[in-house]
Amino acid sequence: MLAFAANSLLCRMALVESATSPGMFTAIRLASGALLLLLLAQRKPGSVTHQGSWKGAGALFVYAAAFSFAYVSMTTGTGALLLFGAVQLTMIGYGWLRGEQLRGWQIAGLLMALSGLVVLLLPGISPPPLTSAFIMLVAGIAWGTYSILGKGAVSGLAVTTGNFVYSLVFVAALLAVILALGDAQWDLKGVLLGVGSGAIASALGYAVWYYVLPYLSSTNAATIQLSVPVFAVLAGWLFLGEPITAQIVLSSVAILSGIAVVIRRH
Repeated sequence: MLAFAANSLLCRMALVESATSPGMFTAIRLASGALLLLLLAQRKPGSVTHQGSWKGAGALFVYAAAFSFAYVSMTTGTGALLLFGAVQLTMIGYGWLRGEQLRGWQIAGLLMALSGLVVLLLPGISPPPLTSAFIMLVAGIAWGTYSILGKGAVSGLAVTTGNFVYSLVFVAALLAVILALGDAQWDLKGVLLGVGSGAIASALGYAVWYYVLPYLSSTNAATIQLSVPVFAVLAGWLFLGEPITAQIVLSSVAILSGIAVVIRRH
């Protein structure tokens, strides 16, 4: 979850504090992640990239691209609310279709976590452009799908490596489009932030996520991710000087307590 929060911070910093376009940030993020994972794969005998899938790569690319483009004209709080709302609906809906049951205490814990998230983000909510809101919802659905696909992963590192490598096909298509449109803007700071997001927060973070997913139900996996906005707020305070208020502290307690209830009562 710390890696997920880092991605939000690094993406916002790149789009706001550098001249890097969202398309270039997406390309740098996925390409640097694929390179690091391939280097790690060389330390093990045999190839591991074949354990990825085109479905996983497609979901990963759609999430990363939509995430970057949506945040261009949307506040961090509004984007996080839309993103994780879509993730919740996608993963819990999938779990329900697969026969996962929510008990009374789990429902209470989920509502507690959701209420804490709403309170946390409410002060920063402003009506986003309809197009950006739709793109962020697409990003949330894609990330929820990527997480669902990871539940069958035998090796988190192997599958993540394959997914990142296969996603380079989509990255190449994206680069062709942004070059044709003249939107391939980048600078050194944006590149460094993109590499940090791709090689560390994304590649290594997603490998760990795919490692633990088989041990979590879809409901638990979805609920745990509600902690990301809490970590994002802390990161904003540490690195961007954003204030932490009593309301943020109370919201964080509600979110983390709700998550604990859902996990313990499952």
